[in-house]
Amino acid sequence: MLCLGFAFLYIPMFLLIFYSFNASRFVPVWGGFSIKWYITLFQSEEVWNAVILSLEIAIMNATFATLLGAMAGIAMARIRRFRGRVLFSGMISAPLVMPEVITGLSLLLLFITMSELIGWPTRGITTITIAHITFSLAYVAVIVQSRLVGIDESLEEAAQDLGARPYRVLIDITVPLIAPALVAGWLLAFTLSLDDLVIASFVSGPGSNTLPMLIYSRVKLGLKPDVNALATIIILIVTIGVIIAGWILSRQEKQRLLDQQMADSEKYDFSESIR
Repeated sequence: MLCLGFAFLYIPMFLLIFYSFNASRFVPVWGGFSIKWYITLFQSEEVWNAVILSLEIAIMNATFATLLGAMAGIAMARIRRFRGRVLFSGMISAPLVMPEVITGLSLLLLFITMSELIGWPTRGITTITIAHITFSLAYVAVIVQSRLVGIDESLEEAAQDLGARPYRVLIDITVPLIAPALVAGWLLAFTLSLDDLVIASFVSGPGSNTLPMLIYSRVKLGLKPDVNALATIIILIVTIGVIIAGWILSRQEKQRLLDQQMADSEKYDFSESIR
């Protein structure tokens, strides 16, 4: 069953990579090996504009979502009681269970109303970024809250007992402890923004065609097979990133085991010397 699941997941990717080298314009028809769609892709200004726009939105979204989500997660994990806690918790969790269609439609109506009343925001990169931050910060908040719940508060309490002010405790103790959660939240928010199609389709405007919107429009119209080449490059980049991350984690694990063995050896030598 595991092999069947992996086959169902990865065989379509291999087929996509295979047909990205198809010389024919029609995907089901094999017209010989060719790299012309890769050449067409790198010469396409429309594709590169969409890539740059998606990266800009994803970076801004991930940064602000991590900042706001971290504050929300810290408030939920460390402030046990405050007025409106239940409402606040519900508002944080709502984007996680809300259908993307509903989120996109509600934000579209909000942006239209605000534009008519105050003339801001103009639909485009600004509205897409705000929309992505809206649902991405919920994921970051959950990750940070889960990390803080599993951390003993004695370190923060000890710092306060030694005279550290709350903001120094936050900067010197809390933030380093939740650093892995912040990195994970940033990467998740970046990925969610880069992958979003539904919400961006609702709140986008003229000249704000993101990469998922571009790919979907081309696949829907059945034109320009350079989309297959673009998807292949994305798969290659993700694969390289996963391999590098796995290599780094493997080195860290080996180093941790080595340090543990050295510590155990020193402890054994010390106990032997006492005897």
